[in-house]
Amino acid sequence: MTTTVEQPDFDVAIIGGGPGGSTTAAYLAKAGLKCVVFERELFPRPHVGESLVPSANRVFKELGLFEKMEEHRFPHKFGAVWTTTTSSHTHGIDWEGLAQHDNASIRFDEREQSGVDQNYTYHVDRGLFDLLMLQHAHELGAEVYEGIRVHGVDFSEQLPRVKFAVGRKDMDVRVRMVVDASGRRTLLGNQLKLKVMDPVFDQYAIHSWFQDYDRSLLSKKPAQEDYIFIHFLPISNTWIWQIPITDSVTSIGVVTQKKHFARSKAEREQFFWECVGARPELLHGLKAAKRLRPFKDEGDYSYAMKQMCGDRFVLVGDAARFVDPIFSTGVSIAMNSARFASRDIVKAAEHGKFDQQSFETFESTIRRGTRNWYNFISVYYRLNVLFTYFIREPKYRLDVLKLLQGDVYDDDEPAVLVKMRDTVTDIERRPDHPWHKLLNDLTNNAFSPQF
Repeated sequence: MTTTVEQPDFDVAIIGGGPGGSTTAAYLAKAGLKCVVFERELFPRPHVGESLVPSANRVFKELGLFEKMEEHRFPHKFGAVWTTTTSSHTHGIDWEGLAQHDNASIRFDEREQSGVDQNYTYHVDRGLFDLLMLQHAHELGAEVYEGIRVHGVDFSEQLPRVKFAVGRKDMDVRVRMVVDASGRRTLLGNQLKLKVMDPVFDQYAIHSWFQDYDRSLLSKKPAQEDYIFIHFLPISNTWIWQIPITDSVTSIGVVTQKKHFARSKAEREQFFWECVGARPELLHGLKAAKRLRPFKDEGDYSYAMKQMCGDRFVLVGDAARFVDPIFSTGVSIAMNSARFASRDIVKAAEHGKFDQQSFETFESTIRRGTRNWYNFISVYYRLNVLFTYFIREPKYRLDVLKLLQGDVYDDDEPAVLVKMRDTVTDIERRPDHPWHKLLNDLTNNAFSPQF
């Protein structure tokens, strides 16, 4: 008696064609696997998350993308600046002889990165960038279908069935495994009931593009005008991003906690302008500029999954984990999670074994990296001035820069994060400490990940 072995239509189906999905498809196609991408939208389309960190450069190098990045003339990102107002955040405090100022900045070239051959990364128009990435995956051999919304995956048979519709006709394909790169839609996370909302971070954002905003207004040096800027506000845990999109277009967004976020569209736009008004130079610059797009809002930023992989599936990018984007980590984490996942998937295909254990290296690596991001962001929100101190202090500067470059996947707990957390704990316990009154409204231990 012979046993019928089901034949797959593809080795791997990838749900979602954003940076996580297209990067996965590119790596797998380059390795010779037959893969298909289902993207529910038609590219190009606008998307938030417009700045990268240097760890993304490793992906560009391995996939041969640098030439295309330069051809598209995406702005070069050499560093980052964090600004605040003396009155609202530093109060002129001098701790251990350190005079506090209103700006902190870093340049990526201050620390060499293994596998990163240039001293800048990029800001990107996500519509153009995501299209470039998806087309590159197709050029490497991946099949790509846009305008196709996947409804779910049936794991009850020997091979998973990915279900979707073409017009009014229900269809499916059988595959050896599935990669969920559906972003914050989190298709498998919802289907398999894996999703856990963050009990602490509940950030919301409202943002738009502005033409001819003068980026020199809040920069200390002309060379910094094309850096990413993070402007702190007097409202607890609220900040503004400033990201160059082209020579003349700048993305501006306000991020705040849900409790501060207005309900109606009109109230949200008013809230945006009130927040910007807390930084008069920024308000002046935006009033002189032209808004190019309607305001758009994003919500429920931070969540995790009980597991990032299982028998015949892995979750990458925002479909696996999303952490507050204050260090512009989203796209770079998505691309690196695809990079790590692809290694395990290729090995699984070589051995014909697609069980959960086959993807454990991927999951442990991503959990380690995102946990480090989470802890970094946690102490940052708890005490903004602490970050300013650590980024200026020579004995800590390069260790902090390593995190800002995106090198967060190797160490279980970087020593500089331990030092930052211990410092916050000490300040919490000492009401007489000059920084105690600058603590934000959550305690240090409240930030411990619950996942």
